[in-house]
Amino acid sequence: MSVHLLGAAEIRALASELGVTPTKKLGQNFVVDANTVRKIVHLARVRPGDRVVEVGPGLGSLTLAVLEAGATVTAVEIDSRLAARLPATAAAHGVPEGALTVVDADALAVRELPGDPGVLVANLPYNVSVPVLLHFLETFPRLGRGVVMVQAEVGERLAAPPGSKTYGAPSVKAAWYGPWRLAGTVSRQVFWPVPGVDSVLVAFERDATARGTEEERRRTFAIVDAAFQQRRKMLRQALAGVLGGSAAEASAVLEAAGIAPTVRGEQLGVEEYLRIARAAPGR
Repeated sequence: MSVHLLGAAEIRALASELGVTPTKKLGQNFVVDANTVRKIVHLARVRPGDRVVEVGPGLGSLTLAVLEAGATVTAVEIDSRLAARLPATAAAHGVPEGALTVVDADALAVRELPGDPGVLVANLPYNVSVPVLLHFLETFPRLGRGVVMVQAEVGERLAAPPGSKTYGAPSVKAAWYGPWRLAGTVSRQVFWPVPGVDSVLVAFERDATARGTEEERRRTFAIVDAAFQQRRKMLRQALAGVLGGSAAEASAVLEAAGIAPTVRGEQLGVEEYLRIARAAPGR
């Protein structure tokens, strides 16, 4: 029996059955268009036998599309009503037993994932999208690639290169794990309810080798945070607090890392921030 996807009327009926009213607090905008979820699966290069983790499966639109492609899915859902209903929905739509595992939990608190997935797919609410992505990439090193649907502003920031207007701390932190790119736009009309913001698809590939140690990552991220908290200041001023306590001490560290003390944070890429972290005192 093949897997068949949810339609718009069925999604509304499921929500009504569960007493679920989509809430802004949880960022719940359910995808009601089969072409959109199949597009995400295609862009994520999901193949038969792949192990996929989905964050925020909701009523199961994207979940079923991933399962339709022959993958197994570990779905992390914070809403207990939705988490409890998803296995029955999957079974009713032709999903074979054992192909879906549901984790009823806050994605930001998850430390273990059944099935050891290597691909991430998600339709993420704007208010937690960056923290969730960074948490999963840090916690689950086997995640090698993925595609997420996020608010356009968030997606543009994740994929932004140094020097661009949207480049910020999330851009640098995401780049620590590998390259990100905008993979497509999503019409507001594919959601129920229709959101007040535009959405985009963002794809990532994890670098084959680690950029640095876990301690270096923490030090680099602290430096990134300091640089972008005062992004209009030169780095020798913005980083004084984390590189010795004075602009002169910060300048010495920056020069040792081969970075001009007069540049601003948005001009540097992740490799340059790592060089600063490695040159900093107290390593």
